[in-house]
Amino acid sequence: MTFDFLKIMNGALPILYLSLLLILLSGTAIFIIRQITKTRKTESQLSSLKNKLTKEQGTIDEYYQLSSIYLEKKLYVQAVELLQKGLKLKDSESPENMAIMHNALGFAYFAQEQYDIAIRQYKEALKIEPNYVTAYNNLGHAYEKKKLTTQALEAYESALKYEPKNDTANRRAESMRKRLTTSS
Repeated sequence: MTFDFLKIMNGALPILYLSLLLILLSGTAIFIIRQITKTRKTESQLSSLKNKLTKEQGTIDEYYQLSSIYLEKKLYVQAVELLQKGLKLKDSESPENMAIMHNALGFAYFAQEQYDIAIRQYKEALKIEPNYVTAYNNLGHAYEKKKLTTQALEAYESALKYEPKNDTANRRAESMRKRLTTSS
């Protein structure tokens, strides 16, 4: 009986290993194909937007889309340039789009560690859209980087005023409160 079991296991073991290997390879192949598809889509979008915006003036949304791709690729200087061009189109666009552009511009400056300029852009976004929670969170983060704990806490609390269940603002506000009580 024991001998038959071992004989079966010896025959099944390679099949089991091959099956596991096949499953792992299939999962990896699916992941790689998804990444290639995503990259091709992004590159195609990048190419078409770039071509269009070099030939003619685009919409604020097109400038935002292209700058978002540049931000994703960590090409911050190019993103800043595009966002600034897009902001010059402000007469024809909605205030919400303008706030999004200022927030994205703030993010691009923040990524380059230009926190004062980033703060100015986030505040500009909030001037346009006073309930823009993402801009409050970004503003708080920029204040944190400048070690302005009180202002950071105020920004996070403003975000919580508009969105009480915002995880980022809750977590960061709590951290800022702890910093303020321990430094006092």
